[in-house]
Amino acid sequence: ELIVAMPNQVPVYLRDVASVQIGYKKADSIARRYGERNNGLGIQRRVGANVIEVMKGIREAVAELNAGVLAQKDLELYQYYDETEYITSAISLVTDNIFLATAFTMIVLMLFLHRSVKTMMAIPVLVTSSLLAVYVSPWFFVLTLALIVGFGLWFGRGALVIGIAIPVSSVATFLALGIGGRSLNVISLAGMAFAVGMLVDNAVVVLENIHRRIQQGEKSFVAAVKGTNEVAGAIVASTLTTVAVFLPVVFVEDTSGQLFRDIALAISFAVVFSLVCAMTLMPTAAARLYRGYQKDVTESVKVISWLGSLGQAIVGLIVKMNQTIQKSVWRAASFVVVVLGVVVALTLLLWPKLEYLPSGNRNMVFIRMSPPPGYNMDELMEMGKEIEEDLEPIWNANPQEQSELEYPVIAYYFFSARSSGIAMGVQAYDPLRVAELMPRLKTYGNRFPGTRVVASQASLFGRGFSGGRTIDVEITGRELEKLIEIGGAIIERIQDGKQGKLARLTGAQMFPRPSLDLSSPEIHLHPDQIACAELGITADELGYTVDAFVDGAFAGDFFYGGDKVDITLKGDRVVDIRTQDLEDLPIATRSGKLVPLSAIADIEYSSGPEQIMRRERLRAITIQVTPPPEIALEEAMEIIKEDIVQPMIKDGSLGSGNLITLSGAADKLNQTWESLRWNLLLALVITYLLMAALFESWLYPFVIIFSVPLGAVGGLLGLALLNVFVLQNLDVLTMLGFVILIGTVVNNAILIVHQALNHIKDDGLGHREAIPLAVRSRVRPISITTITTVLGLLPLVLFPGAGSELYRGLGSVVLGGLLVSTVLTLVLVPTVFTLFMDMRISLGRKLKQLNN
Repeated sequence: ELIVAMPNQVPVYLRDVASVQIGYKKADSIARRYGERNNGLGIQRRVGANVIEVMKGIREAVAELNAGVLAQKDLELYQYYDETEYITSAISLVTDNIFLATAFTMIVLMLFLHRSVKTMMAIPVLVTSSLLAVYVSPWFFVLTLALIVGFGLWFGRGALVIGIAIPVSSVATFLALGIGGRSLNVISLAGMAFAVGMLVDNAVVVLENIHRRIQQGEKSFVAAVKGTNEVAGAIVASTLTTVAVFLPVVFVEDTSGQLFRDIALAISFAVVFSLVCAMTLMPTAAARLYRGYQKDVTESVKVISWLGSLGQAIVGLIVKMNQTIQKSVWRAASFVVVVLGVVVALTLLLWPKLEYLPSGNRNMVFIRMSPPPGYNMDELMEMGKEIEEDLEPIWNANPQEQSELEYPVIAYYFFSARSSGIAMGVQAYDPLRVAELMPRLKTYGNRFPGTRVVASQASLFGRGFSGGRTIDVEITGRELEKLIEIGGAIIERIQDGKQGKLARLTGAQMFPRPSLDLSSPEIHLHPDQIACAELGITADELGYTVDAFVDGAFAGDFFYGGDKVDITLKGDRVVDIRTQDLEDLPIATRSGKLVPLSAIADIEYSSGPEQIMRRERLRAITIQVTPPPEIALEEAMEIIKEDIVQPMIKDGSLGSGNLITLSGAADKLNQTWESLRWNLLLALVITYLLMAALFESWLYPFVIIFSVPLGAVGGLLGLALLNVFVLQNLDVLTMLGFVILIGTVVNNAILIVHQALNHIKDDGLGHREAIPLAVRSRVRPISITTITTVLGLLPLVLFPGAGSELYRGLGSVVLGGLLVSTVLTLVLVPTVFTLFMDMRISLGRKLKQLNN
């Protein structure tokens, strides 16, 4: 009933000149699931919101809708992707690893502190119970805990005393993280798993010293007090160095800094609370539980003599090696130079190329397809149907028989298309095999001529289809045609590079944004200014009329049933119009006459880009390059720079005024490594200054620092060994392993130097007598702490599963560094210490002679 005109005072209603109806907009995208049309929606959580709580709320809302209003309309809402499935699986895996690490730690403690037939009988029982708890039923956790407590009270009181530090320190750490506002996640739990072996380090040093004094005949109370005081300085220094190395890295501000912060806080809190336990709870518990058990402690070694003999032989061999090397100053100096030379050479040889962040192994594969310009929705729909026909046998297969199939069975599949291209996603029943679907899906997509296809597994740290390890090759300049030529040359060089370094990029995926094809159909209208002016038609009115006939023009808003609805003005021939009909489109003049469009405008048919991108006012094209998984991001960047960009600059094919830059994950890697490199140096300086303050000397910390390069080369060896079995690049999380090593490998050296100084100051021994004696007395606690830490790390490195790719590399670095540094520290540090003490005495004598 809307009046649109009043000619001669006669109202003209809207119904007189147009039909009005409620309808739907023209679809600008389509979605399909399992071969059927559907509607999809995406939900994004707020920054800082807990993903577990958000997903729980979504599941409850979906269930409520499906049971209510959707059921009444015979509809169903299905959640095809749930982040919590991966998170729950990852947390479950790392929790199992924590438990196994704890069980292994207790077994080692019992084996070292209570070598008896009872221990040998208890070990297989505890191992079996622990594995059953992980792989069969969680109820075996309770059984394993009961066995540990029972065996401890029966014959393993020393191990039980130390084991108390694990639950006490762990609970205190969780409370501290909660008070600090940190949520539990895979990274912080991985930090706890790393710390399990470290939690007993301080307790082992304290109790082993108490144990040794009881063996020498002291009463348990006296041994507890004196034994704790004797090693207090060493364990305080060790703990503070472990915590101090994290100070620089927690201030890194990007994504990697957030990850560093979680694992650093977890480890720091854990070792600080373990120090408190070692200084307070351990001596108290030892004095009580060891009361009246001196006989058991001193005679337990005699039951299985060969273990004791083996341990004594190893200790004797280490002491003998030190004495042999240190007999001559030149021999000792040559040994130090050779060891450090080998360490430097191995470091340069083994240092791998850098990666940014681990991609992860989420159960989702995305496929992105970019067809040639000009494809409409119907054509894209037909492409999707063809792919679905090939995939249907895979999603209809029996999941129980997928071990016999060439590819994993598809658990979920979706297809969506819009003007910019096609996107598909698949999940597998077996999450560990979902990546096997990528080559097959790419093969199906590549059957369509001119279509570019990119496949990627959902990234842990990236959104969308990039996969989290994409190098953006940005080309900027003023002439679009030249930029397209350069972009095509880059893609061609990577695809055709079969020799030299370029061959390493074989299999790399490339996706240009926007498309390098300028054949997207375009129609340009050039109004005849004179003809339009004579008829009283403006350029805006002409454009609006053409828009109404071609695709419908927005005319305003209308409130219908409480909802705001767009009013769209459409010509009566909009559904039938073709390109050649444009010239005959009737254009109404102000006088009411109709003239064809061709009478007042020139129509130009051409082609151009589908999308326009600019960077700092220049035209820009981006080639997204995803290197093969076995090629680290840093190596791929170097190949692109040295074998593509630089040759194009030299031969002039880049042209003047055009620029190529690398960004995306490549840029983030450069920023993170630049920051982390200086933070590593700062961590080393902080460690040295802290030890200098604790020892009140500049010399002793310098001796201790010699253990750091041993840990570094050990970490590289551990990473290289891991790559023999599974691909593991040196990503920024793995780099954190070297930071952790700085604070941990010095602990063994601190024990030796501190004990030697005690012998020199308290017992009045010379340094050549005190140092071998310190080595002899510290081999046992060093061995126990190293083995417990290594066994605590082993489950994290060895067991695959969701989230393991986050900490597997870090664990291998720490594990390798601890093993190599422990073995060499027992010889190198005493030798360096002896050399410096000799030099100090010699210089003192010469200065005294000069003064006289």
